[in-house]
Amino acid sequence: MGDTIFHKIARAEIPADVVYDDGVVMAFKDIHPKAPTHLLFIAKDASDFVPSIADMSDATAHVPGMLIAAAQRFAKEQGIDGYKLTFHVGKAGEQEVFYLHLHFLSQKTL
Repeated sequence: MGDTIFHKIARAEIPADVVYDDGVVMAFKDIHPKAPTHLLFIAKDASDFVPSIADMSDATAHVPGMLIAAAQRFAKEQGIDGYKLTFHVGKAGEQEVFYLHLHFLSQKTL
């Protein structure tokens, strides 16, 4: 699937409004938010890259859990007690960027 915009954000080649970075996972604000807080969580390391949930292998099966755990930590740190987490899978599932990412949506404004 090539070099996506998320690859470039993870490598800090293009700017993003980063709100969380633990060295393994980063989160940044979605440029087309669907809620007052709409973040995208991605794995930073190229070895954790997978285009979509549908493309996971045994070697990348840990990535969704890693993203969910980071989102949970972020929510606790920010005092956000209600939020929605979603993965879009494939074009028919409205996935626009083929770099596995977790959508974090909350009615609380950061």
